[in-house]
Amino acid sequence: MRRRTLFAAPLLLAAGPVRAAGWPRAMEDGLGRRVEIAAPPRRIVGIFASNVEMLASLGLVPVIVGIEAYTRFPPEVVNLPKVGGRLGFSAEAIARLQPDLVVMTPARQAAHLLIEPLSRLGIPCLVVIHGDMPRIFSNIELLARATGTEERAAQLLRGLPARLDAVAAVIAGRPPVRVFLETASTGRGAYSTPRPDTYTMDILLRAGGVPALPPLPAAGPPQVSGEAILRANPDVYLVAGRPDQAAEVALRPGFDGIAAVRNGRVHVVSRAELLIPGPRAVDGVESVARILHPEAFAA
Repeated sequence: MRRRTLFAAPLLLAAGPVRAAGWPRAMEDGLGRRVEIAAPPRRIVGIFASNVEMLASLGLVPVIVGIEAYTRFPPEVVNLPKVGGRLGFSAEAIARLQPDLVVMTPARQAAHLLIEPLSRLGIPCLVVIHGDMPRIFSNIELLARATGTEERAAQLLRGLPARLDAVAAVIAGRPPVRVFLETASTGRGAYSTPRPDTYTMDILLRAGGVPALPPLPAAGPPQVSGEAILRANPDVYLVAGRPDQAAEVALRPGFDGIAAVRNGRVHVVSRAELLIPGPRAVDGVESVARILHPEAFAA
């Protein structure tokens, strides 16, 4: 019965989209795979919040038909059918939505679990891999080519880099601020923070910050100890989370001696802006730059 459900979708897809000028088109995704898309997609499943945000920025909310359970933005998509979550993803659930494109990132083994069964059903799967800010922009371009929204992307990609240039101009010549960004706490004296060569670290650097701690090793969890933070003595302490989480920093043993705490420079920052690699990452650069260099933006 399971096999019959999974392989029923090609009959529904066989009617297929009408061939349009300039289609089909082929492109290379983040895994180096050749992906062919027959026509401008009319039913898209977006897996992971970052990919849904990029699709939304291209005006594609009306054709998104499925998401994963932890996507929260934009609000219009939150009640769409869910095709998976923390415990994995369902190729059958995706197939039942009859998509003509699935966009995913190879996190939580999504690509490993979905590409092969969906490809057998004739459903194109496009995998994007996020890195620094330029890579986010190139992924927007890739999705635009895959969906026929190049004009919308061109407009978007004129505005976003221009905003980064504006921040760079405001903070030009100012020394970088030593900063620690806490993205999570284990509750046992260990704190998560971004690795080098990630979009989150790129946001901090573009905002005029520099990591107070040495780079994390490539292997192992992205965590540091409270003792390491005390030794680093950051001038600004950022907490990606809620105000109560930021208020708790000063109450930890020894943390009241950190320069950031003594000088009232513990700040809440948006998880969506710093931890989701989409267009709102530019908002993150702007907001963090104002925190790190308030005097530069006072005028």
